[in-house]
Amino acid sequence: MRAFSTTALRLRHQALTALLLGVTMTSVGCKHAAAPTTSTAGSPAAAPVVDPATAGSISGTVHFDGKAPAPVAIDMSMDPACAMSATPNNSEQIVVANHALANVYVYVKSGIPASAAPAGTAPVVLDQKGCRYVPHVIALQQGGSVEFHNSDPTMHNIHTTPTDGTASVDVSQSPMGAPQTQKFDKPETMLPVRCNNHPWMNSFINVAPNPYFAVTGADGSFTLKNLPPGTYTVAAVHETLGEQDIQVTVPAKATAPAAFTFAAK
Repeated sequence: MRAFSTTALRLRHQALTALLLGVTMTSVGCKHAAAPTTSTAGSPAAAPVVDPATAGSISGTVHFDGKAPAPVAIDMSMDPACAMSATPNNSEQIVVANHALANVYVYVKSGIPASAAPAGTAPVVLDQKGCRYVPHVIALQQGGSVEFHNSDPTMHNIHTTPTDGTASVDVSQSPMGAPQTQKFDKPETMLPVRCNNHPWMNSFINVAPNPYFAVTGADGSFTLKNLPPGTYTVAAVHETLGEQDIQVTVPAKATAPAAFTFAAK
């Protein structure tokens, strides 16, 4: 009986030793297998906090010099659903009214650190309506998203064509189908968007490196608000007329004027 007890104790001791050894080895294994910490060096951080007591702004207009080309009517008869559109479909390459140029992307190009869109920022909507992309030009801050809609009773497609080696977006949407959202993490200027189903459809996505950006409307105006006092490079980019850069100094608690003038090439 004593021998049996001794044997049992020895077996229990061996089992406990094995268990402790296994725990130790598992702990060591977990330590070596831990995922490396992801470096955030070079990644855009949150935008710096701006003192509202000193913040200023930049405001101005993008002008067009000379006679603007007349819009060209687009034949959409290849798709009966498009041909039924009540809105005339004209080219939007150069849209001018009273010498003001629409669809120009204006942003602070340098003078402030890059930053990402805050979490929870609502996506910018790009709709497909009347067999057109609406709006023709959109802008968002890097780290933000675009929500693609299809309001038409026909199949559409969103196909971006980046030139910097980043992956393109190429998704199809059923008639009046559910929206699809795509995140954009790198700055872009005039990223082309096309529809594989309707070759006349085109638009442009701009991704800003900071929260200071705008797209001019029919009156050519823009405003960049809540800037800390300082000197900045401000860029105006048009899909065919190119880019212009100017230096603008923003005083404390004031609005600095800025103006751009483009002409047909």
